[in-house]
Amino acid sequence: MREEERAKMRKSLRLVYEAEKEKGYRAIDQMIGYLVTDDPSYITGHRDDRRVIREFDRDELMEELLTTYLGVSE
Repeated sequence: MREEERAKMRKSLRLVYEAEKEKGYRAIDQMIGYLVTDDPSYITGHRDDRRVIREFDRDELMEELLTTYLGVSE
């Protein structure tokens, strides 16, 4: 994945996280629910979050999260 795509993904995840928190949800739990189930109802429609997170393939999101967490590159 190109660095500009990774940066866009990180920015989008941060926006979704902040909007979920703004609505009073446990943002990490909501995002995990979406990633595990592919059920968009875990993500609020506030600030167009559902559209933002669905711009990316779930597998790509999880790959980015894991490679970043582990500090490795694939």
